[in-house]
Amino acid sequence: MELSVEFFPPKTPEGEKKLHLVRERLSEALKPAFYSVTFGAGGSTQSGTLKVVSDIHAAGAAVAPHLSCVGSSRESVREMLQQYKALGIKRIVALRGDLPSGMGQYGEFHHANELVEFIRAETGDWFHIDVAAYPETHPQAKSPASDVDFFVQKMKAGANSAVTQYFYNSDAYFRFVDEAYDLGVIQPVIAGICRLPTVVSCCVSLMLVEQRFHVGYVCVFSHMETTLPQSAPLVKRW
Repeated sequence: MELSVEFFPPKTPEGEKKLHLVRERLSEALKPAFYSVTFGAGGSTQSGTLKVVSDIHAAGAAVAPHLSCVGSSRESVREMLQQYKALGIKRIVALRGDLPSGMGQYGEFHHANELVEFIRAETGDWFHIDVAAYPETHPQAKSPASDVDFFVQKMKAGANSAVTQYFYNSDAYFRFVDEAYDLGVIQPVIAGICRLPTVVSCCVSLMLVEQRFHVGYVCVFSHMETTLPQSAPLVKRW
């Protein structure tokens, strides 16, 4: 089974050292097919993303930087594509991204399919383009059906494959893939895995994507709630 590993650009020199150590250990233990590096809200970690991508590539590993619609112009994306192409990077993760607090609009790209189309127009087949998929439906989608329709648009815009948001219901994943394939998608839809080291981080992630729990999951966390700080968000229960 092939795996990829996602990194967040570190913000401190100490974080850079830790990232380097973790990457070396993961390379030995998991032998990932490639690493991906996040972009940050509004491109807030753009320079950090480029540095991490450069370091990983220089070490001889395959790496895929994220590109986001948030705050991006055609010119800024064109410049980043040129930088990555000059480095020899062959893979991109193209995302719409989430608007950070206080930011009112996305920029020149409003949806991921527009970003994918632009990358293809600018670089042809140079990059393998990954996009995101949401088996349990994107929180902002009007309906599951409309969410699948938007996903199909991204794939038909020129994406090579998709990686899903993590999910709790495997039936949702298989349903999503079947519906997408029925609508003409032929590219692979890869299941995403998210390691959540603490109950708090799990709660925060769940609140962000508005996941709906089954009773079994509520039981798993119920005996641990006393360890949550007062400021921790409450997990919704259905």
